Amino acid sequence: MKILTQLVFVLILIGTSTQSRSQSAPSAPESGGSINVMLPEGAVANTLRGRLFLYVTKTANIEPRLEGAKLFAQNVTEWVPGQSVAMLRSAVGYPEHKLSDLAPGDYYVQVLFNRFTEFKRSDGHTIWAHMDQWEGQNFVKSPGNLYSLPQKAHVDINSNAQINLVLTQTIPPIVVPPDSVWVKRIKFESPMLSHFWGHPIYLGATVLLPKGYNEHPDVHYPVVYLQNHFSIGAPMGFKEPESNTLSSSAALDGKGKKTFTDAWLSEHFPRVIIVTFQHPTPYFDDSYAVNSPNCGPYGDAIMQELIPAVEKQFRVIAEPYARVLTGGSTGGWETLALQIYHPDFFNGAWAFSPDPVDFRLYYGGVNIYKDDYAFIQRKEIGYIGGGLMNSQGSQRAIVIGMQDNRFEWWKHTPCDENGYPQNVWDLTTGKVNHAVAEEMRKNGFDLRDYLSRHWSDIGNKLEGKFYVCAAHDDAFYSNLAVHLLDDFLKNTTNPHNEAIVRYGPPGSHHVWQPMTNEELILLMVKHIKETAPGGADVSSWIAL
Repeated sequence: MKILTQLVFVLILIGTSTQSRSQSAPSAPESGGSINVMLPEGAVANTLRGRLFLYVTKTANIEPRLEGAKLFAQNVTEWVPGQSVAMLRSAVGYPEHKLSDLAPGDYYVQVLFNRFTEFKRSDGHTIWAHMDQWEGQNFVKSPGNLYSLPQKAHVDINSNAQINLVLTQTIPPIVVPPDSVWVKRIKFESPMLSHFWGHPIYLGATVLLPKGYNEHPDVHYPVVYLQNHFSIGAPMGFKEPESNTLSSSAALDGKGKKTFTDAWLSEHFPRVIIVTFQHPTPYFDDSYAVNSPNCGPYGDAIMQELIPAVEKQFRVIAEPYARVLTGGSTGGWETLALQIYHPDFFNGAWAFSPDPVDFRLYYGGVNIYKDDYAFIQRKEIGYIGGGLMNSQGSQRAIVIGMQDNRFEWWKHTPCDENGYPQNVWDLTTGKVNHAVAEEMRKNGFDLRDYLSRHWSDIGNKLEGKFYVCAAHDDAFYSNLAVHLLDDFLKNTTNPHNEAIVRYGPPGSHHVWQPMTNEELILLMVKHIKETAPGGADVSSWIAL
């Protein structure tokens, strides 16, 4: 199993324009047909504010909200229980641009309401966004959100037919797996983040313990910090054995092949601790592990609150040589960023298909410093789909709004006058906002640019700490920027950096990884042993 398999979301945009423009409820139907949505009496205690989604599909194998349905949306404010809201003909949509574009026909329809919370931030802005309920900003599965049961109906927006849907269902709380011998979880309110957001904000971690951890209470272990989109699952796909014994007979993958679990439970596998972070924000399922204008001091909170909490509760070797990082896609970018921003704290970054590390080849191959439009087709670099991908993703962004964690730039951009993230390009026209791009660069989020500006100060601290892999056929085009980072590192001087950069063969895809997870751990352990300071204990934790 490859690490970070949940990263297929990265390249679809989040639209800020739909977040800050709300409409009052109840909504008066426009001319023509109407889809009415009732919020029943007693469904909630107070009036609601949020975003109403209509899902439309031709089949009903599963609920429309859970499959790739046509999607339409509008904001609603002051929705009083007992009142109905009409889906407007002008409601924005994807792939149709608005509800009135939907072809008449027989469909299965369903609505979902994503609830917003008011945040009075310490930067002076008051915003409305969805408060994560430990689901990782997946509003389709977020506890407390309301939805209707699917209903088959003949939909003709231009007729006088009425379709009535009722928000009768409430998504239940997330069930967090209980701790076991192998997997432990922590979660706590962050003082830094709660202060910034004016609302309780939580951080967490899932910790995979090595074999023999409880039997050897005097031994401390190196730690692998694994970056990922939000997940409360065990790191690297570890599966609990049928019992808490040392047997690994249940760890096969169903095809007779040994799995990462099988290696982890074996007698001779190195003993390390693996930790994944949970750091959802009111905008996204993760913070990018850095401080940013829109998300606040998540970088500081991770470094000064979350990592110390992990190292206090578990027997981690709290020394730089024993801390390494890995991750893919968004997690790959975070892996590199943490290593680059904190070169003395971590001892190596293994990054797979990182999000764009050089903004001269941003998502879709766009140079956001010079290109005027993001929807162009970049034939000169051999990729002609990036502009189309950006265009389609932007339209979906207009529909989804802020809560879909579909694109990463909003963690980088400055705030607008209302406190919401600015777009680096116009979602309708694709016109790039070069001033926003420049602010992103100044804030250090273009990692190649940051390295070039700070190399004389940090270059000597990064020797041997870069291992970067890029796929050949990356659907998100993030491999393009890796080439630019590679060129920079190859040409570094004072000091020169011998980074390891590998490219996948034709047919390799996003988050391509040229080794198994167990082989990755072995590489990290080898690096830790070879770079440990004199006198460090590099034997007691190898195999017990």
